Amino acid sequence: MGRRGYPPEFRRGVLDLRETGRKVADVARDLEISDQTIYAWRRQERIDKDLERGLTSSERAELTVAKKRIAELETELAI
Repeated sequence: MGRRGYPPEFRRGVLDLRETGRKVADVARDLEISDQTIYAWRRQERIDKDLERGLTSSERAELTVAKKRIAELETELAI
């Protein structure tokens, strides 16, 4: 399942399990998800908490909407 396929509640639960001291590999194996997925979610959480540099979740969402709108406008312009 793709990154956007997991509900926020599931992601939060996975990160909560990780915070209890469980290893990423163990959580990933038990839940049958990629360990890289967990690392990406953990990194995004750190960015959202301003502990690491990068685009916050809200900034990412805004950028996605803007890119979609630009694509629509470019299509209209081409017509």
